[in-house]
Amino acid sequence: VQLQASGGGLVQPGDSMKISCAASGGTITNILMGWFRQAPGKEREFVAALRWRNPNTYYADSVKDRFAISRDDAKNTVTLQMNTLKPEDTAVYYCAAGPLYIRPTDADKYDYWGQGTQVTVSS
Repeated sequence: VQLQASGGGLVQPGDSMKISCAASGGTITNILMGWFRQAPGKEREFVAALRWRNPNTYYADSVKDRFAISRDDAKNTVTLQMNTLKPEDTAVYYCAAGPLYIRPTDADKYDYWGQGTQVTVSS
């Protein structure tokens, strides 16, 4: 499975941005799709995740109520809609795919990772 992230860039505080992750090269049903981010000098952290063909979504407390993860089954794409962005959201965002029932926050259990897309929030 190959994951291709896209849609990053520079925005101002309070703005919105959408980033996407397209999956290809394999069967992507029955998996967990997640977003992680890593800011300079900081550890990688969990952002959001969803289980394919399951309505449950998972969010880090820092982004809950501002970010929304969704999927497009027909396009094999997972999207992260980010609203009310803050400077502390600045990071490289990575999408990842793993077995369906791993703990969403457990990065070590994900099998596939995209190349990352830079999101910068600055005035």
